[in-house]
Amino acid sequence: MKLLGKIIFSAVVVTSLSWSQTITVAAAANLKYALADIAKEFKKTSGIDVKIITGASGKLTQQIMSGAPFDALLSADVEYPAKLAKGGFTTTPAQVYAYGTLILWSANGADLSKGVAMLANPNVKRIAIANPKTAPYGQEAMNSMRYYKVDSVAQPKFINGESINQVATYVTTKAVDVGFMAKSIVYAPDMKNVGKWVEVNPASYNKIDQAMVGLKNGSPENQIATKKFLRFVMSAKAQGILKNNGYVLPSEK
Repeated sequence: MKLLGKIIFSAVVVTSLSWSQTITVAAAANLKYALADIAKEFKKTSGIDVKIITGASGKLTQQIMSGAPFDALLSADVEYPAKLAKGGFTTTPAQVYAYGTLILWSANGADLSKGVAMLANPNVKRIAIANPKTAPYGQEAMNSMRYYKVDSVAQPKFINGESINQVATYVTTKAVDVGFMAKSIVYAPDMKNVGKWVEVNPASYNKIDQAMVGLKNGSPENQIATKKFLRFVMSAKAQGILKNNGYVLPSEK
């Protein structure tokens, strides 16, 4: 009996040590690099793994409303999290974790000195933009072009990307002359030396207030772990990572 007890105890210990809780976080594509670093730091302190699924905020929201088993959404705006909260899909209120910055980026030597106004130049033949219907950065790119009254001349030049990640591919492969991009992407180590970029005048587009929510689609255990993760995103450690990736922090507003 003693031997049997030891075997059972050992089996329980091995099972508990080998099991690691994992939460699945749906995240706006602009968070691709920063969130990976945040997830690593969270694992160190909590032991909880974070699986990250990136995409356009609107598409991720549609998937959540259709039952996708995501535990949290970190959106590129506050509207999609608010929509989920209104629909009863969330376990936490929408909380702004960072503010994004819109930039123009070119890898083929385009002259960016005139900012968004340069898009009217006949030499600019292809412009990459994230789908305005589902990507907040694409929506604000459109607002900026309207502000500078170049939207009508620029629109025939559009190469639409499903998300910021696809826009980045268009720019880095020189498939386009210029692209509207999230500043956080060009702060990534493997992007820092690719082409040139300029910030878009913030007066020309709406504030990009990026918000997050916990979701009901996951298990009760994951909902608890997710709340720990969302609290960690607002910690000094995680906020420092966001700042180092080009975001403006809520504490700075």
